[in-house]
Amino acid sequence: MTQIQYLKGDATVPQAKGVKIIAHICNNIGGWGKGFVLAISKRWKEPEIAYRFWHRERAKNDFELGNIQVVQVEPYIYIANMIGQQGIKTGSKGVPIRYEAVEQCLDKLQVKAVGLNASVHMPRIGCGLAGGKWNKIEPLIEKTLLANDVSTVVYDFG
Repeated sequence: MTQIQYLKGDATVPQAKGVKIIAHICNNIGGWGKGFVLAISKRWKEPEIAYRFWHRERAKNDFELGNIQVVQVEPYIYIANMIGQQGIKTGSKGVPIRYEAVEQCLDKLQVKAVGLNASVHMPRIGCGLAGGKWNKIEPLIEKTLLANDVSTVVYDFG
């Protein structure tokens, strides 16, 4: 099984050759405007446009917790919008992150990554505004991506 590679840097500038998928967590209410998505939107407009359309047309599609949307933004770079958080606020049900949904997203992501022969790049997903804990996310990455030999790089900005 491969290991997660940790790098200092910007996850929107993936450090690898070949096809790359940049993965991040989205909410299930159509909100796009805080956190890592701002860095994505600064570099490419397509992921936000696709996410907003996916949400707007949700009565006719699979926009829900645990699903992903993969958007090509450059010849060798894709963005994976992964719906892994319930809403955007901490409330009676705790923080927005939903670990089961994150695992479902990562499982779908590994299928896509294997199909594209792509490496996966991400910040510490789910640990910012979603309120998740890395010690719960990391094992999900190991169980899904690494168990299927998907090269995975996690970026710590700075």
